[in-house]
Amino acid sequence: MASILVVDDDEPIRDLIGGILEVGGYDSTLAADAFEARKILKKQNFELILCDINMPGESGLDFVQYAATEYPNIAAVMVTAMDDPMLANHAINIGVYEYIIKPFERNGVLISVGNALRRRQLEIDNRTYRLRLEKKVEERTAALQDSMEKLQKSLEGSIQAIARTVEMRDPYTAGHQQRVAKLAGAIADEMGLSDDISYGIRMGGLIHDLGKVSIPAEILTKPGRITKIEFELIKTHPQVGYDILKSIEFPWPIAKMVFQHHERMDGSGYPGGLPGSNIILEARILGVADVVEAMASHRPYRPSLGIDKALEEISINKGKLYDPDASEVCLRLFRQKGFLLD
Repeated sequence: MASILVVDDDEPIRDLIGGILEVGGYDSTLAADAFEARKILKKQNFELILCDINMPGESGLDFVQYAATEYPNIAAVMVTAMDDPMLANHAINIGVYEYIIKPFERNGVLISVGNALRRRQLEIDNRTYRLRLEKKVEERTAALQDSMEKLQKSLEGSIQAIARTVEMRDPYTAGHQQRVAKLAGAIADEMGLSDDISYGIRMGGLIHDLGKVSIPAEILTKPGRITKIEFELIKTHPQVGYDILKSIEFPWPIAKMVFQHHERMDGSGYPGGLPGSNIILEARILGVADVVEAMASHRPYRPSLGIDKALEEISINKGKLYDPDASEVCLRLFRQKGFLLD
């Protein structure tokens, strides 16, 4: 049985409505004004309010607006002698379901009450459905996020394993890929690239020399100058790395990074001789980081040239061989922000 609060300062009308509701099978509680109605609302739950507009003290519209805010599951029907379209429109705008004009008929009151209660239940069911749907979406989103985090950790673990495999064959460049990844990621961050792109560049940096698994270890670790034939063999490592990685669907263009990290802006790089416009940004950033780290580190065929010499190379050839923006940022990181190659 629905509970209905009747608010009207006219006692005969109030009693009449209460009697109509009782005959209709509803449980009614009567209040003489909004002040009394507010006290009743704090003690009892109602499905519907039937309320007059003009009452001493707080108006019926103000009371209904208060009730709609504090008790959102209560429906409201106005009962008034004021046949004013503008007033009726205002009542509807604040959430009133029905607008009954006095004098009224018993059947009209019961029909309006029944319609308001049915609409109220539909709205409650709809809110409940939306809340359940939102909760389900949140749960599935959280599960998807958890799966993505696990996948990302798995990808990173696989990439780290590949990197260690490459460096085990070439102890002189142990740590080279990690240092290139660190510097390339720092350049990407300083350039204002998104976290996802920067992360992808770091992942690409960790395995950019993967193709060196195809180079005989005696060439990689050979002291002194290497021959032209040996250098041509070494120059195949970007293509080999690309061929290994191209079928793996990483979230980032890692295969292209590996293939293009030795390409140069003027097209003088290898293996494809691509001009700058055809080199992806990630590979241009890796190219700068790779040159700086390689020149600053010891190699079997030469001692370290030092970071100053490496930065001089980047400064002289920025825009010609190396991406100008990535070069400027790299120079700023070392000269102004104290970046260090561990």
